[in-house]
Amino acid sequence: MKKYSEFTREELLVEKSVLLEKYNEYKASGLKLDLSRGKPNSDQLDISLPLLSEARPREKCFSENGVDCRNYGVLDGIPEMKRLFADMLGIKEEYIAVGGNSSLQLMYDTITRAMLFGVVGSERPWCEEPSRKWICVTPGYDRHFKMTEVLGFELLSVKMTETGPDMDEVERLVKDPTVKGIWCVPKYSNPSGNTYSDETVRRLAKMKCAAPDFRIMWDNAYAVHDLGEEGDKLLDIFGEAEKYGTLDRIFYFTSTSKITFPGAGVAMMAASPANLKQISQYLGVQTIGYDKLNQLRHTTYFADAKAVHAHMMKLAEFIGKKFKITLDALSTLRGLGIAEWTEPRGGYFVSLDVLPGTAKRVYELMKEAGVTLTSVGATYPYGIDPEDKNLRIAPTYPTDEEVKMATDILALTVRLAAVEHYLK
Repeated sequence: MKKYSEFTREELLVEKSVLLEKYNEYKASGLKLDLSRGKPNSDQLDISLPLLSEARPREKCFSENGVDCRNYGVLDGIPEMKRLFADMLGIKEEYIAVGGNSSLQLMYDTITRAMLFGVVGSERPWCEEPSRKWICVTPGYDRHFKMTEVLGFELLSVKMTETGPDMDEVERLVKDPTVKGIWCVPKYSNPSGNTYSDETVRRLAKMKCAAPDFRIMWDNAYAVHDLGEEGDKLLDIFGEAEKYGTLDRIFYFTSTSKITFPGAGVAMMAASPANLKQISQYLGVQTIGYDKLNQLRHTTYFADAKAVHAHMMKLAEFIGKKFKITLDALSTLRGLGIAEWTEPRGGYFVSLDVLPGTAKRVYELMKEAGVTLTSVGATYPYGIDPEDKNLRIAPTYPTDEEVKMATDILALTVRLAAVEHYLK
C-alpha cells in the first residue's frame, strides 16, 4: 500500500472525495457512540451480580477475627481483605491498608495529607515548599495529572517507552530537590498498555533523589486485567525497594473497581510500616472506618487470587473481543504512514498516534459523526498534546456492534484528516 505522503495532489483529491462520501453516510445516520472512558458495560458487570446476595444472616456479618462488620471501627481493613489483596498482588499483608471504593480518592487523600503535614522524611509540609514539581509519564492518565495540577505542582512530562518511562530523563529530573514525585501506572499503562520492565522497576527503586521525601505513586490499577491466561509480569517494587533501602518511597494503590463494580468495589493503599504509622494518626481524624460489609462480600465471593483470575478470564472474553474489533479496524491504516497504535495484552485502552497535527481534527470529525472520544490533550499535562497526535481509545463500554461501527468511523476519520493535512 502506498503511503499518503507519496500520493500526488490529484490522487489525494480523489481519495478525499471517496472518504467524504462514506463519512457523510455515517454522519447522516444520527449515531450516538462513546469511546471516551474506560468503563465496563452492563454485560461485564452482570458477572459480579452474585456479590449482591440478599441480606446476610447475623452470623455472617463478622470478620475472621470477630469484628462486627456492621459497626464502626477498623481503619485499615479486615484481615481477609488484606490477605486477598496480598495474594492478588504478591505483596506483604503488613504493607496494606484497605479503604473505601475508590483508589483515586486514596491517592488524592495521600497527596493532600503530604501537602498539609508532609510525609516521612519531609522537612516541612509540602504546601510550605517555595516550589514543587511532579513527573508525569506521557501519554498518561488525565485524572492523575489534574490532581497534582490542582494541588499546585508544576507538571514535568517524561515520555513513555516500550519498557516504561524514559528512565534517563527521570533520573535527571529527580536531581532537583523540588521534584516530589512521579505518577506510575506500571502494568498495562493508561493509555499505552505498556508494562514496566524489570530494569525500569529496579531503576525507580534505586535511583538517587535529591528530595528526601520523593514519592512514587504506584497506581497498579490493571494488576490482574490480562486479556489471556498468560499476561504481562510486573516486578515487585516493594521487593526492589527493600534491597536499596527506599521502602518509604513507595505509595502503592489498586482496587477491585474494574474487577467487580466500579462504583462499589474495594480500594487499597500499600506502603512501608513507617508510612502507614504516619498516615494512621491522620486517618483516624478523617473517618471512623470504611465499608467492611463490602470487604466481606468480596472475600466471600473470592477465596483467593486464583478465584480472582478465573473471574478476570470471564471478563477477558468480553473485553478481548472489543480489543480485537478495535485493532482490526486500525489495521486498515497499516502501510499508509499516518498512524501507529499499541496492541496491549491487557488493561482497558488502546493508544493511537495519528499524523502529528491532526488529532484535534480527527476528534472534531468523530464528534460530528456522533462518536465521542476522550478529549485531545487529556493524556498530557495541562491538557496540551505538544504534537497534536495522541488519541486514547476506550472500547470496553459500548456493545461489540457499537465498537465496530465507532472504530470503523475512527479509521475513516484518521484517513480523512491525514488527506486534508497533505492537501494544505
